[in-house]
Amino acid sequence: MNDKKVVLVACGTGIATSTVVNNALEELAKEHGLQLEIIQCKMMEVPGYADRADLLITTTVVDKDKYNFPVINGRAFLTGMGLDKTKEEILAELQK
Repeated sequence: MNDKKVVLVACGTGIATSTVVNNALEELAKEHGLQLEIIQCKMMEVPGYADRADLLITTTVVDKDKYNFPVINGRAFLTGMGLDKTKEEILAELQK
């Protein structure tokens, strides 16, 4: 599977929490041999990437119906609670 998936990692400012998720996602991709293009951005920048995104992982509350790609809550990367489930969700989407 060599299709590079485009994953948006977004938080309110595009700096703090999205960096944590970004790093975790890079590790996950490495572990599972996934080709990802990870775009770290602010939530307000997401619509600008919407035409090429395969997945959005965010640490903020969003209206998932606003997007035509899956949206996964990435707060587990910050709290550690439910992290395995979140990783499974992400992998399931990326391996489609």
